[in-house]
Amino acid sequence: MPTVGIVGAGAAAATASFALQRAVPDIEITVLEKSGGLCGRAATRRGDDVVYDYGANYVKSDDERVVELLTETLETEGLVDISEPIYTFDESGSVSPGRDADAQKWSYETGLTQIAKRLFGRTDATIHRRARVETIRRDGDRWTLVDTDGRSWGPFDTLCLNPPAPQTAELLGDAEWDDERRERLREAASAVPYRTIWTAVLGYPFRLDRPYYGLVNTDKNHAVGWLSREECKAGHVPDGESVLIAQANREWSEANYDRDPAENVAELAELTAGVVGDDRLSDPAWSDHQGWRYALTEDRVARDPLVAAEAAGLYCLGDWVAGEARIHAALANGLDVGERIADTY
Repeated sequence: MPTVGIVGAGAAAATASFALQRAVPDIEITVLEKSGGLCGRAATRRGDDVVYDYGANYVKSDDERVVELLTETLETEGLVDISEPIYTFDESGSVSPGRDADAQKWSYETGLTQIAKRLFGRTDATIHRRARVETIRRDGDRWTLVDTDGRSWGPFDTLCLNPPAPQTAELLGDAEWDDERRERLREAASAVPYRTIWTAVLGYPFRLDRPYYGLVNTDKNHAVGWLSREECKAGHVPDGESVLIAQANREWSEANYDRDPAENVAELAELTAGVVGDDRLSDPAWSDHQGWRYALTEDRVARDPLVAAEAAGLYCLGDWVAGEARIHAALANGLDVGERIADTY
């Protein structure tokens, strides 16, 4: 029976597992996830009848295979289309129509994490949450993983790494694999640039009246890079309420990443009120926050080191492999990698 170990339970890991199970029914898949959730930065939180996607906000219909996966292969109950457009704003906070290039924007009534839950649900994969991998070890022609609690996992015929490129590079740097391919892949992953994002979630006991779902800062000179309205997603926000996702730009996020979260939320709420043009937004009824040190990849990893490592049964997964910081890109990459691994059995 073929065995596959996967580090990280992100979107690409979910589609890779799905593709592997479909092609090799008797495969044994083990997933180790450091957090308590699934789907990586496509993250969802819930509370007091509110659901909000506080990392990635939606899936674009930019990849035919991903569209087929979401609308035909997986069950579509609870899949919601965000019909409101995306507008733009500039450094001064001036809002303009004009960026509605996305043919469709999807989430789920219960949040984006449904993507990974539904995909893993179509597999026999065993997922171990709160299992942080510390060491990768090459034993002969197989792989073993050791977590921070000293537990050993494997051996595996194939190993897949799904963390962001900087964290993958750190794992490779400490890996017990005496092979020049390890260092080449580590260097390639280390070279992938990432954007840091600090996110505030802002809740209000009133409904905003605006013609857009989201606002994107096109000149990249405003402290806020993105604003979106969760009430535009069916099932997310009770009638008569609003929940805004305010994501700061790279410079602001890096400068304030370790500051008191309450101060960050207060400043982003004030900035949000200015952009949206509603002073009430400076005083949210409740808030939440999340810092994403490695939020968005800004380039793709070099191809040759990936191919060389794959010859040893080591594969990398994620948007940084695809070269586009979008969920659909990560999902498509997982399908591709999963099918290529399946071809080796």
